[in-house]
Amino acid sequence: MERLSRAFFVETAAQVSDRRQQTPDRSNNACPNPEADPVRTKGISGMRILTRYLLRLHIGPFIFALTVLTSLLFINVVARRFEDLAGKGLPTSVILEVLVLSLPHILALTLPMAVLVAVLHAFSSLAQDNEITALKASGVNLVSMMVPLMFAGVLFGAGLLWFNDSVLPETNHRLKTRLIDIGRKSPVVSLKEQVINNVQTQDMTTRYYLQAAQIDPVTNKLHDVVIYDLSVPGRDRTVYADSGLMAFNSEQTDLFLQLYDGWIHELRDNDPATFQRVFFNEQLMQMKGIGNTLELSEEDQFRSDREMNLAMLAAQVDSGRAELAKIRQEATERGEAAVDEVLGPLRPGAGDVVRRTSVEMHMLQTRAEAAIDRINMNQVEYHKKFAIPFACIVFVLLGAPLAVRFPRGGIGMVIAASLSIFGIYYMCLIGGEALGDRGVVAPFWGPWAPNLLFLAISLFTLRGIGRETASTRGGGWDDLWYTLRGLLPGGSRRAA
Repeated sequence: MERLSRAFFVETAAQVSDRRQQTPDRSNNACPNPEADPVRTKGISGMRILTRYLLRLHIGPFIFALTVLTSLLFINVVARRFEDLAGKGLPTSVILEVLVLSLPHILALTLPMAVLVAVLHAFSSLAQDNEITALKASGVNLVSMMVPLMFAGVLFGAGLLWFNDSVLPETNHRLKTRLIDIGRKSPVVSLKEQVINNVQTQDMTTRYYLQAAQIDPVTNKLHDVVIYDLSVPGRDRTVYADSGLMAFNSEQTDLFLQLYDGWIHELRDNDPATFQRVFFNEQLMQMKGIGNTLELSEEDQFRSDREMNLAMLAAQVDSGRAELAKIRQEATERGEAAVDEVLGPLRPGAGDVVRRTSVEMHMLQTRAEAAIDRINMNQVEYHKKFAIPFACIVFVLLGAPLAVRFPRGGIGMVIAASLSIFGIYYMCLIGGEALGDRGVVAPFWGPWAPNLLFLAISLFTLRGIGRETASTRGGGWDDLWYTLRGLLPGGSRRAA
């Protein structure tokens, strides 16, 4: 209570009534300037003081939560990147650049978290110190008291939207480029599953192409391996293996592949009539001179969906839709051509036409599915750039009534509620993003479903924020437990 009295002074209804009785009649334009009314002036000044006081209460918890949450996630990133960066002789500047470029993605996630922690802590402190009760007794509407906080949430959301559109795509793109550069120094890092990977030697002359269905980055084990060996001019050698292990020599210059259960196809240009096929149970393959120097590239033309801004994503969606329309038009034309060919004067075998048309339609269907997947992924990422900043507003609406309802939970309640809400929100966000990418749900609902869920909960809880449902003698963990039990079917509430 002392903290509230030092911060601001709000007159009670009785004091306002007494003052108005003592004030001369102003009905006949006795006071033409409304701002000269001392009662109104005092009320406006009190609300300004209250607004500044509330904002100051949120600054400390917000900075603390943002620092702690960002540090924890950053430590996790360092632990995951340590294996890729350590033991490769990388310059300190490159290691620091990779770590710094990992921060923007973390900040995009932790900023809404910090907003929720700050709101929960500030309103929990106000309720625990009976300052919420004092404000209600003074006639202050708690919903209107949240207006400046909502304005701050809108500013944070707008800033995060600009950050997600302008800063985050560029840092993600530069981070990917640096990791590829590091991967060229040690190609095991940059190998991708189910993709033909170009493994190039340092002298840029000898080349290998490697494809594997599965790659375990921990054990360096590969499954369903295919290697295209172009190390000898005039010889085409292809190696197939059920599995294999990758390892470097002590100087980290040569890559050794221990292959198991496979065969080798070999064909020479000077003797095209001779084709060799050799089976093996175990085969050791050495790739000499696999890049031992770090070459930093400036720009990579290819960008994934998380490396694009809003304009790029919209352009990709339009391009995908145009390609999809072209594929459908091409499928229609090929179908009509097949019918005309069967019914035409030459009338070839219907079976041949059907088989050829079936293969062509299957190829068009594959292209159409790829175009639809690309459209969905880009649309999901487009909506996610808006959905995460909007969470700042949702968490302001959600945190205030939750903290007022359970004031005795203290810092434990703040931590427990924050972790629970964070976990549910981001699990729903990740799951919705995956469903949206696969086309199970519309791309809009994937990123926005968590926001709409918590927005509905917050609007429901705001209905009772003005009622005195708890005090410093209640609203603790036991009340939370009984409230949750009452929400379940057949749950029982504590007797009055």
